[in-house]
Amino acid sequence: MQTIRVQTTQNVFIHYPLASIGDRILAYLLDRLILVGYSVAMVILFVSTEMDVEWVWLIFLAFPWLFFSMTCEILMNGQTPGKRVMKIKVVRLDGTPPSIGDYILRWIFGIIDFSILSGAVAVVFISAGGKGQRLGDIVAGTSVVKLQEQAEISAENVFVVAEENYTPVFTEASNLNSRDVELIQQALEVNRNHGNTQPVILMTEKIKSVLNIQTDLPPVKFLYTIVRDYNHITSQVLQ
Repeated sequence: MQTIRVQTTQNVFIHYPLASIGDRILAYLLDRLILVGYSVAMVILFVSTEMDVEWVWLIFLAFPWLFFSMTCEILMNGQTPGKRVMKIKVVRLDGTPPSIGDYILRWIFGIIDFSILSGAVAVVFISAGGKGQRLGDIVAGTSVVKLQEQAEISAENVFVVAEENYTPVFTEASNLNSRDVELIQQALEVNRNHGNTQPVILMTEKIKSVLNIQTDLPPVKFLYTIVRDYNHITSQVLQ
């Protein structure tokens, strides 16, 4: 499965599987099916009430077709009903949440992507670009990824609890805070779930530099040791 690397604001790299063209087409068709059902219901309602005011028809029929995808992505955190069913989502490649402006750009250029040659332009861009981006995504700096369930991280997996008579290896761990340990957790999680060692290497270098620690321990073992030391030291303080 083709993946894309996204760098978060904490300089942690996460690999997401790209949404396939099939997933995106099915999501698009599901959204259109919703719009068709809505339009049929509105027509039946207007005919039964003998509604003949043109601007009312325009607002209740044309506007949803124009703004449905953009509005849903803004309100549903990068998803439409079709995308939610297919478990795909719009993300930014720089790791920050897409802004309203990003969704608007995707919508504006979606007119080119989907209106010209019935979506062939979008398919060509997605297939050729390597990052799962249609023209609107390229302009907005976004892509569409496949969401995957992540295994829950437990204390036994990451925050190894030290034994009662444990002696800390690095007493400098007392200078860390809960946010620092949370970032260590993220680095270890990415390494375990995605096989990406770069976050733990970067985190190890940062922790060594900040705490002025010299050690030959491998990065993963070092971070587990630091976490164990931190847990032991803070638990002693709370007692």
